[in-house]
Amino acid sequence: MTDIPVIVAFFAGIVSFLSPCILPIIPGFLAYLGGASSENATDAKERWGIFLNSLFFVIGFSVVFAALGVLLNGVLAHAAYAVQTWLSWIGGAVIIFFGLYLMGFFKIRFLEYDHKLTPKINFHSRYLTSLIFGFAFAAGWTPCVGPVLGGILGLAASTPGEAFPLLLSYAFGLGVPFLVVGAFVSQAARFINRYAVALHYVTIVFGAVLVVLGILVFTQDLSLVANFGFVNDLLLHT
Repeated sequence: MTDIPVIVAFFAGIVSFLSPCILPIIPGFLAYLGGASSENATDAKERWGIFLNSLFFVIGFSVVFAALGVLLNGVLAHAAYAVQTWLSWIGGAVIIFFGLYLMGFFKIRFLEYDHKLTPKINFHSRYLTSLIFGFAFAAGWTPCVGPVLGGILGLAASTPGEAFPLLLSYAFGLGVPFLVVGAFVSQAARFINRYAVALHYVTIVFGAVLVVLGILVFTQDLSLVANFGFVNDLLLHT
């Protein structure tokens, strides 16, 4: 296993954050958790409160993804070689499928719905509320960003020994933008409104990356990216 899939998982988290059906409402959602308004969060105390609630929200979904990685590792890591071969085929096919979907080659209706992050339960502590909604955000993942997560789960299933670092890296990639928005919520809201459409192209590019990665997983050639051996082969044959 190389560092490349872990890096891809990190960027997959960022791409999930950029999903067009939830990105525009994230600043308002985080501001709500912090008990403020995304448009008027200019007071230092309010901004700090929003950031702390964003942190607890990120911790919540990171714990769920890390636990999922441990579970995949424990269940599949010691599978027989023949089973691991099948996992590579299935995982690679899943990654390619979701990569092609992200590139726009086909549509799946139930993945096209808009979803809202709307808290309906408030605890006495806003930090606890944020933590609980972090759990819920991961456990009841919105279908809109499911293709990106599905690709990473396919990669984790095909290399179960590395499932924990993959999903933890994905959680970090998803969490860092949340923390940035939480720290600069009013500025982030304006930026998102201005560039949300352009950010869609990031998803398309990442879809292409998933397709390439899926092919390598399917053919069990993922080790080629360990030292970019495929580049060396190309140079030797030119």
